[in-house]
Amino acid sequence: MRYLASLAAGAALLCATGAQAKAPRFAATITRTTYGIPHIRAANWSGLGYGVAYAYTQDNLCMLAEEFATVAGDRSRWFGPKGTATLGFDRIDNLSSDVFFRSIVDLPALRTGFVKASPATQALVRGYVAGYNKALRDLGPQGVPVACRGSGWVRPIALDDMLRLTEKQMLLASSLALAPMVVFATPPGTAQASLAPSEDPLRPRDIGFGSNGWAFGSEVTANKRGMLVGNPHFPWNGPSRFYEMHLTVPGKYDVMGVTLAGGPIVTLGFNKDVAWTHTVTAAQHFTVFQLKLDPADPTAYLVDGKSEKMRRMSVSVPMPDGAAPVVRTTYATRYGPLIANPLAGFAWNKTTAFTLRDANHNNQRALDTWLAIGQAKNVGEVRAAVERTLGIPWVNTITADRFGAALHADVTAVPNVSTAKVKDCATPQSAAFTGRLVLLDGSRSACDWDKAPGTAVAGLMPARDQAVLERRDYVANSNDSYWLSNAKVPAIVRSPILGTAETTRTLRTRSGLLEIERRLSGTDGLPGTQIDHARAEAMAFANKSLAAELAVDPLLALCRGQDDLKAACTALAGWDRRYDLDSRGAYLFYAFWDAVKAPQWAVPFDKADAVHTPRDLMTSGAQGEKLLAALRAAVARLGKEGIALDARWGDVQFAERGEDHIPIHGAAGTLGVLNVQQSEVVAGGIVPKHGTSYIQVVGFDAAGPVADALLSYSLSTDPASPYYADQTRAFSVKKWHRLPFTPAQIAADGGTKTVRIAE
Repeated sequence: MRYLASLAAGAALLCATGAQAKAPRFAATITRTTYGIPHIRAANWSGLGYGVAYAYTQDNLCMLAEEFATVAGDRSRWFGPKGTATLGFDRIDNLSSDVFFRSIVDLPALRTGFVKASPATQALVRGYVAGYNKALRDLGPQGVPVACRGSGWVRPIALDDMLRLTEKQMLLASSLALAPMVVFATPPGTAQASLAPSEDPLRPRDIGFGSNGWAFGSEVTANKRGMLVGNPHFPWNGPSRFYEMHLTVPGKYDVMGVTLAGGPIVTLGFNKDVAWTHTVTAAQHFTVFQLKLDPADPTAYLVDGKSEKMRRMSVSVPMPDGAAPVVRTTYATRYGPLIANPLAGFAWNKTTAFTLRDANHNNQRALDTWLAIGQAKNVGEVRAAVERTLGIPWVNTITADRFGAALHADVTAVPNVSTAKVKDCATPQSAAFTGRLVLLDGSRSACDWDKAPGTAVAGLMPARDQAVLERRDYVANSNDSYWLSNAKVPAIVRSPILGTAETTRTLRTRSGLLEIERRLSGTDGLPGTQIDHARAEAMAFANKSLAAELAVDPLLALCRGQDDLKAACTALAGWDRRYDLDSRGAYLFYAFWDAVKAPQWAVPFDKADAVHTPRDLMTSGAQGEKLLAALRAAVARLGKEGIALDARWGDVQFAERGEDHIPIHGAAGTLGVLNVQQSEVVAGGIVPKHGTSYIQVVGFDAAGPVADALLSYSLSTDPASPYYADQTRAFSVKKWHRLPFTPAQIAADGGTKTVRIAE
C-alpha cells in the first residue's frame, strides 16, 4: 500500500509538472470599450506588458515600428539619408539622427542598468517585447497596415530595442533638442568641420511640449475629496502621442490613463485612490561645460591643468540598397558628448569647445517610479516615490487623492548645481544663456555636479533641495517654474537650475491662476464657489484668451479714425474673445498677436501681484503705431491666406482625417489660452500639431474614481481603424467620456467581448 501511495504521489507530481510546463509564459486578456480603449488584464507583470504591446501594436504598428528603426539608427537605411524625422522638437535629417543614436545610446550600460531595475519592471519590458512580436505574427504580412506593409523596417524586436526607446524618451524634453549639436561637433580643420547647422536649437520659441495641471483639495471641492484636472499639451502626430488604456494585475495594480509609444505602464492617470498628471518642468536637466583645450591638441582638454584626451567614436551608418555606409566620428569627454553650433554660441575652435552632461542619460528608474505612483494609496505615497527614486525625467507631478490632499512636486532627475556653484563656476559666456541653460567651467573639476549622500545616482540634486507644495485648496502648473503653483504662497527661491523665480509668468500660467481665483470667488459666471466635474470641465474648455482680455479694448480705442482698418476693427468688436468653434474674428486677433511679438505694458510686473501684472497695454506714440502696424499685417496675412476677417474659428482650425475637416477649438498658449492648440498653416486654414492631447478630470466618490476624459487625436494612427477619428469628433463638440473603471462599468460601456492572447 505504501508503494502504491508513493506511485500515486509520483504520478500526481509528474502531472503537476507537466501542467506547469504547458502554462503560457505570457498571457493577457484585452477588452475594448467605447473609442476602442483597451482594458488589459493579466495575472502577472510580464503578461501585462505583453497585453499592452499587443493592443498598442494593433492600433499604431507603423508608427511604433518606425520609432524602433529611428532609435536603432537605421533611418538612412530605410528612408534615405536626406529624408527627415522629428527628433525632440525639430525636424532633423535621417543621417544626423542615425549618427546621434548610434553614438549616444550606450547599450552595455543600459543592459547593466536594466537588471538592476525591479523584477516587476523587467517583467513588464520583456513582456512588451513578446507582445509586440506576437501582434506581428498574428497580423501576418497582409494584415500590416497599408502605410508600412512590406517595409523591411517592420520587424520583430528584442530587449535592446526597448532599451534604446526608453533612453530616447528619457532625453525627450531634456537634451534631445541638442542632437544636431552633437552630430556637428567636430574639431577645427577636419573634413567634418565643413558640416554646418542651419539654425539655433536654443532660440526662443514655443516648443510645443507643455501642459496644464491643476489639483484641488478638500477645502474647495464640492464633495470635500480631491479632484484633478490634467491637460497635457503634446504632439498630435508621431511617437509622442499618448495612448489610452486600463491595466490590471489583480491585487497588485489597477490603473487607467495613458502612456507614450513603447511604454508598458500608465505614466499619467488614476487608480481608485489617487489621480495624477504631469507638466513639462522649467528645470534644466543638463548642463553645458565650457572646455579649455590643450594648445597642442584640439581634441584634448585641460582639467585642473592636466590634459585629458577626448574619446573618439567612429559611427558607421548603413545606407539604402547596400551602398557603402557613411562613417562619422563623434567626440566625448568625462562629462559627456561634445556639442557645437556657432549660431547658438558654441563654436569648437583651437582654444575652446563645449560638452554636455544630461541627468537623464541612462535613467532607468522612471518605470519603477511610475509603477510605484500607480500603486500609491494617497498623495504622500506619490511624493515618496518621486523623491526616493529621482526617476521622473523632465516633468512636474501634480496629484490629488480621495482624502482631499493636493500636491505639486517639481522633483526630477536634475543636476545638483547650487546657486553658489552657478555663480562661482560661470564663464564669461554664461550670462548669455541665463534662463535657457546653465554653462559651467569645465576646466575645473570642482565645477562638476555636487554629490549629495542618499541620492539614487551621484550628482543628482536631492529632493530636499527641489520644490514640493502640498495643499488642501489647490496647486497648479502650466510649465512655468515651481515659484507660483499657488498664488497665495509663492515658493522660496531655489537654484536657478530649477527655473526662474520672482519674474513675469506666462500668459497661460496667469490665465490658469486667474480662472482658479475667479472660480473660488464665484466671479466666473458659474454658480457657486466650489469645484466639481461640470465646473472643472467648463474651466478647461472655456477657451478664453487672456491676451484678448488685456489687449482688445485698448486696440479698439486705437481704431478710431483708421479708415483702412474699419472692417478689421468691426470684426474684433464683434468677437467674443474666445477660441470656440463659433467665435468669429478669432483668427484676426491670432494673427495680430503673432505680429505684435513683445507688447509693452503701462503697469510693470510686480512679484507681489504676479497673477495680475504686467497689464494695461501701452497705446500712445510709437507703441500705438506698432500695434496698428501689427493689425495691418494681420489683415494682410488673412487676405493672403484667403480667410475672412470675421471667419468662424471652427472653419479656420481643423484636424484633417482623410477627406474630413474636423473643427477644433482652443488656440496657442501665447494667447493666454489654456486649451492649447499650436497649429501650422495649410490650405484653407490651420491644423494642430501640438496641444491638448489626453485631458482628464478625475474626482472620487465613496466607491472609487469618477473620471471624464478625452484623447483629442483619437487612439489609432491607422486611417483604416474605427478609432482613427472618433474621439477627435467628440473633442470637437466637447463631448466628455465617463471612463469605465469597474468590471460593471466596463460591461456597461460595451466591454462584452474579451480576447485572450497567450504563448
